[in-house]
Formats: sequence, C-alpha cells, structure tokens
Amino acid sequence: MSAEQHPTMPPEDHIRPEAPSDFIGARDSVGSWLVRLLKGIAIGIGFILPGLSGGVLAVIFKVYDPMIRFLADMRKRFWANVRYFIPIGIGAMIGIVLFSVVVAAAFGKYAAAFVCLFIGFVIGTFPSLWRQAGKQGRRGVHWVVLAVSAAVIFAIMLVGGSIALNVTPSIPVWFGSGALIGLGVIVPGMSPSNFLIYFGLYDKMAEGIKNFDPAVFIPLFIGLVACVVLFAKAANWAFDKHYAGMYHFILGMVVGSSLAIFPTVVFTDEARETSGLGLGAFLAFCTVMLVVGIVASLAFSRVEDKYADQREAIDKG
Repeated sequence: MSAEQHPTMPPEDHIRPEAPSDFIGARDSVGSWLVRLLKGIAIGIGFILPGLSGGVLAVIFKVYDPMIRFLADMRKRFWANVRYFIPIGIGAMIGIVLFSVVVAAAFGKYAAAFVCLFIGFVIGTFPSLWRQAGKQGRRGVHWVVLAVSAAVIFAIMLVGGSIALNVTPSIPVWFGSGALIGLGVIVPGMSPSNFLIYFGLYDKMAEGIKNFDPAVFIPLFIGLVACVVLFAKAANWAFDKHYAGMYHFILGMVVGSSLAIFPTVVFTDEARETSGLGLGAFLAFCTVMLVVGIVASLAFSRVEDKYADQREAIDKG
C-alpha cells in the first residue's frame, strides 16, 4: 500500500537517507558502531574514575535520554534499542576492566593531571548542556534549582573528601556499591567512586575487577542494573513532566561536582607529591591537560549537537 493510504506509517526512505548514522533505528555502520563503543568505554571509565560520573558522560554523549526512555519502557522498539546499546554496554565493560587494570600505571603518578583532562572534557560540554536545559524555557525557579543542586553536591563532596571510613567488603556491600554506581548513572554529576574511596572500598573494587573475582563483579553488576532499572521510570517521568527543572538540576550537579574535584582530588598535597613534580610544573601540567580536554570536548560537542535534535525526534516517533 502507498504512504498516502497509511499516513501514520511513513515509508522507510522518508527517514533513513536523511538521518545520521548514530541514532536509534538508523542503519548501522562499522563507524557508528565503533563510535558508540568508544562512548561506552569513556562512560565505563567515568563509572569508576574518582571525581567523575558515568551519568555525566552519558549526558555528554547524548545517550542518557534514550537510555532512560528505553529502560522506562523496554517494550517500545526493543530490538532497535538493544542493537543501539550493545556496543555502548560492551564499551562500558571494557572501560571498567581496562581502567581497573591500568589504574596504577596510567593514573598512579599523574592521576591529578588525567583527572584534569576528564574534567576539561566535562567543562567543554557546559555550553551544550546549557542549551539543552533551556530548550523548553528558563525561569527564575530553574536558576534556583541549578544553584541549589550545585551547592549541595559541592558541599557533599567537600565534606566527604575529609572522611575516611573503612567498610569490610562482602557480597551485600558490593551489591550496595553497584547500586551506588547505578545511582551515578541515574543522577548525572554524582561520582560514586568518591564515595567508594570514602568507604575504603575503591582500591578493593579495582583489584577485584582486575582479577575477575566473581564475588566482587557479580554483585556489583547486579546492584548497578537493579538500581538503574528501578529508578529509570521515575527519571523518565521527571523528564517528561519537569524537563527544564531536571536539566537545570543535572547542570547544577555537573557544575558543583566539577568544582569540588579540584580541592578534593586534584589540588591535594598527596596528588602533588605522588607526581614528583614541583608546584609550578604540577600546576602547569594540570592546566595543559585541562585545556586539552576543554578544546577536544568543545569540538566533539559541536559535532554531536548537529545530530542530537534529529536523533531525538526520530527516537520519540
């Protein structure tokens, strides 16, 4: 039958030739598959890199909204969503495992500088996030939401940075740790790794993942998935009903957590002493890495923004 006889079912050639290759429902290509794999690797690293949030990186890479919508109603376009998220999921697992393996080598001596690189990447997305937050208007209450959320997460991370607790690892503890990481997916800006450090669990988690210890990674994975699935519907409802408020909340969390990383993770005596650099060289190195991250992120965000609106419209269609 013709397209005129079924106006609610547009012909495939009406959508696909004009659509970008990296959105849910597009014909997949090796390039778009690899791009999503790399996004997943970065998100996985964000899950366990101190100071960062996998949720923030998911927002940055424009996969947060479609992920929440999919998890909130998995019956809608199930296989199209599965195909889209497979490389992201594989990449996230690779990022978690790779970072756990190379944490000492790659992030040990120059951990602060590499954190600055990632924070630069986050900062470079602020213009894009700001535009996204204001798509449905911006009122005074949204400024309040932004400011309060930024101040609260900044205070939590600042206070938490001075706390050192030691929790004895166990299967229930690892399940709770996985749920905490899952909460970092649902609430962008929250860095679960910082809390795991406060509880004395971070190094033990990295060691367990590196050694593929099932007593560590299985309850971690189950806790993460359970938390994300449990709260996905609530997050989806909140975005549908309070889009501007939720995005300004996220933006505030991103701003507050990014600012808090500097006094709690980067500019500490331990970080500088570990680097083996003098104060001037240490500050210069961190600054260069920060600028590199910002420039790379701004360039990447421009490319992403070209396709975000079209991809979102097709995914909601």
